[in-house]
Amino acid sequence: MAGDTSGQTITAVERTALVMSAFAQADSQHLGVTEISNNLDISKAVVHRILNTLRSLDYIAVDPATRRYMLGPAALELGLAFLRHVDVRDIAKPMLEELSAKTQETATLSIRSGTHRLYIDQVTPSREVKMTVLLGRSFPLHAGGSSKAILAHLAPEDIEDYMSDVVLEPLTELTITDPDLLMKDLARIRRLGYASSVNERQPGAASVAAPVFDHSGWPVAAISLCGPAERFQDQADEAAALIVAAGRQLSERMGYRG
Repeated sequence: MAGDTSGQTITAVERTALVMSAFAQADSQHLGVTEISNNLDISKAVVHRILNTLRSLDYIAVDPATRRYMLGPAALELGLAFLRHVDVRDIAKPMLEELSAKTQETATLSIRSGTHRLYIDQVTPSREVKMTVLLGRSFPLHAGGSSKAILAHLAPEDIEDYMSDVVLEPLTELTITDPDLLMKDLARIRRLGYASSVNERQPGAASVAAPVFDHSGWPVAAISLCGPAERFQDQADEAAALIVAAGRQLSERMGYRG
């Protein structure tokens, strides 16, 4: 075929995608041609041409006061379309299967529902002695690894509201019901990136859990590994590393760019 420009087309598409990504990742709402050119190592003439094309399609707009560029309404429409089709359960399923296969323990997914969280999915190992959870059952946000992983990453005022409005009832003898101790544990969870629980939600059970954030940075879910406490504690550190990585990956798939 004469005049094959497929290589040039790919380059043009890649450059256009890089320009759009520059706006998505920038700290400022507005960017200039020179700034984009320097950051992406693309000539100003090419950047200007790309911006004009995107502007004609409403993916980019110009601030009339500063004459600098910003994302346009079509970019918002595209982002909202992505969010409408995001299903945390569908996205998490392969991760749960991989986690369970690697550790031979149970992997679970929970979502927040007001002052509680509930299990919405699990993958169990083939071994005879294992943990299982009842899907749809809810637990308070102060009891257990998945609950605390969500509670620890709520906004400070939401944590304060929970502590003042909710009675910290024990589910077991080891559930943390002292507000000061719970606040210290939540601070530790934020520092480490994961929550741990031994006999706090259920006697004989242990778990590690990481938060899952949506595009706005809100903790919408928790992903966890759990098993019989006597066995699980021996591999808790390895499980924690896996669950933190899975939480980050799932959050990125949900649009989080923290």
